[in-house]
Amino acid sequence: MSDEPGKQILGLTRLETTPLERVLVRRRESQVTTAAWRVELTCDQGTGSIVRIEATTAQLYYRGDGILLGWSQEHLAELYAELTRPDGDGGPDFELMQLG
Repeated sequence: MSDEPGKQILGLTRLETTPLERVLVRRRESQVTTAAWRVELTCDQGTGSIVRIEATTAQLYYRGDGILLGWSQEHLAELYAELTRPDGDGGPDFELMQLG
């Protein structure tokens, strides 16, 4: 995750993030509870989180909370991509459990 001192993305400075976590969400137009990915962040401007919801295989939605509340889908998508991008070692910063 992105926690380099002095790193700036979209005007947010000194970003620190938590590892991705899987959360349950329910959208208004659906009666089904589905899973989504959530990343929390802390920066000089405050705290917040982004939840990435896969509505269909081709449709993604983002929801911002805290200081990210009211951000556009484009800005949330860009910030989410930056925060979850691997740090160049070729692998993700989180480990998926192999169940079953």
